Amino acid sequence: MYEHRSEPLLPRKLFYFRLLKHTAWALLIIIGSLGIGVIGYHVIEKMSWVDAIMNASMILGGMGPVNELHTTTGKLFASFYALFSGIAFLVITGTIVAPIAHRFLHHLHIDEESNDH
Repeated sequence: MYEHRSEPLLPRKLFYFRLLKHTAWALLIIIGSLGIGVIGYHVIEKMSWVDAIMNASMILGGMGPVNELHTTTGKLFASFYALFSGIAFLVITGTIVAPIAHRFLHHLHIDEESNDH
């Protein structure tokens, strides 16, 4: 997926394309994660679609729920969805940061090799 340390640095245009692909994957993860929350709140807690979107967005964004939950099942879902959202945040961040970090480290490695000769 990424170039090996013995290979030259990826050209800037291809790097931007790689970054765009990673961002697209991150957006798909966000949409999928939001969909899980929206459907869960709508089905389990019987919230309207708008309230379900708002609650799922707030939890996925790290802000916490807006509407009060009335059922035990809904509270359990919200707990697990909050834990899932925390992990999703890490995955999304890693997906976007990975190509940037790789390019930075690869560039440092190239500089290190050129100083050795």
